Order: sequence, then C-alpha cells, then structure tokens
Amino acid sequence: MTFQAYLDNIEKQTGVSPDDFIKRAKAKGFTKPGTKATAITDWLKAEYELGHGHAMAIVKLLKDRGGLT
Repeated sequence: MTFQAYLDNIEKQTGVSPDDFIKRAKAKGFTKPGTKATAITDWLKAEYELGHGHAMAIVKLLKDRGGLT
C-alpha cells in the first residue's frame, strides 16, 4: 500500500483530510519540538479510532508537511 493510499483510507474512514489533521495536530500542540510519536498515535487512536499503522502514517505526514521535528 502506498503512503497516499494510507492517507486516502484515513480520510475515507474519518472524514478528516490530511491538511485538517495537520491543523488539528498543531492546535493540540503536537508539532512542538520534542513531541513523541506515542503522544500523537494515542490521540489518533482514541479520537479517530485509527489503527497503529494509520496513526503512524499521520505522524509521517506531520513530519513531512506539518513541522514536526
């Protein structure tokens, strides 16, 4: 499965676009330096019922486009 396919499946499942996930993560402070992937995946699993692989795809999205370092 390609990375884009992961993002497409996540949007289909949650109704939240990749850009909206970036905005929501920034609003929650998840793109601040030192933020651990576990904090982000825990949020995504609890709030959006994502599995670990899909949650990690959002972490990668945040690293690639959202300013997470």
